[in-house]
This record gives sequence, structure tokens and C-alpha cells, in this order.
Amino acid sequence: MKATGIVRKIDDLGRVVIPKEIRKNLKIREGDPLEIYIEKTGEIILRKYAPMGDLLEVIEQYAESLSDTSDFVVCITDAETVIAVAGTRRSDYLEKDISEHVITVMQDRAIWSNKDERVMPLVMNENPSKYHAQIIVPIISDADAIGSVILFSTDYKKNITNVEYKLAQTAAKFLSKQME
Repeated sequence: MKATGIVRKIDDLGRVVIPKEIRKNLKIREGDPLEIYIEKTGEIILRKYAPMGDLLEVIEQYAESLSDTSDFVVCITDAETVIAVAGTRRSDYLEKDISEHVITVMQDRAIWSNKDERVMPLVMNENPSKYHAQIIVPIISDADAIGSVILFSTDYKKNITNVEYKLAQTAAKFLSKQME
């Protein structure tokens, strides 16, 4: 465990403030759920809750199946990072932070594709010009956007059709049901 040198007191309601520097460093935003663990030594551990973490094996298999079926690259994200990749080199996307655009799509809780708009970056600090077709479908569980299903292609002969739209939507709904 790494000491920060920061000390906080518990208020009369049992609350403690997590310093802004730590929240920023760990990307903890207002309203984010935290899991509380108690170690045998008496330590209290707060960990950012990752609801999709328990299903990682299923999510990876689903991404592979979806990519094989659609012949598109598939990325499945949690609220911050790409957690599963199929159809391309995993190292290009896996565990990379998702772009502000993907976060906005998730917060809007609406399906987005570049059908009528320009392509967008999917992960932070990337040039989106390599993409041709993209669709992003938020995964909604208990009214919270907990991740997204992304299908994309860099092949200029492939476009998002109703089939890819329905596949991505079905994947997001399936993963959402697994979280309930």
C-alpha cells in the first residue's frame, strides 16, 4: 500500500472526504460507486466498483463470437476502459482509456453510429482517420451506463447496416441482463 501523507477525520455522520488529487488520479467522479473491503488486519479498502469485472470471461467470449459473426472489430468497454477486444490486435485497444466521445454516447444512453456523422476516436489520444464504419451502443444496467459495445471497421468497403446495428444492440442488451 502506498502512503499519501494525507489525513482526514470522519465527520459526525461517519463520512470521510477522499481528497481531490486522489479522486482525479483514480478517475473517481461524483456518483461513482465504491466497494468497501475489510482486511483481516483491520484495514479498510475502498475500490472503484467495476460491475462488469465479474463477467470478463463471458464478455471476452461474446466479443469473439460477435466479431466472427459480423466480420467487424469488436470492443467492449466498462465506464472507463476497453475490457475486451476481438477481430484485431488486442494491444491496440485492450485496457486503453475510452475517448470523451464514447463517454458522451454512454451518458446520453443513445446508440451512435457514423452513418450521418464523421468518424470519432474510440480511445484516448488516437487519430480517428483510420476508421470507416463505427457504431457505439451503451450497456445500461439499473438505469446506469456501465459500458458500451463498439463495432468498427477500417475497410472502406464495409458500412454499418441494420444487421450490425441489431447485433450491437443485442450484445448490449445481453450484457445488461447479465449484470442484473
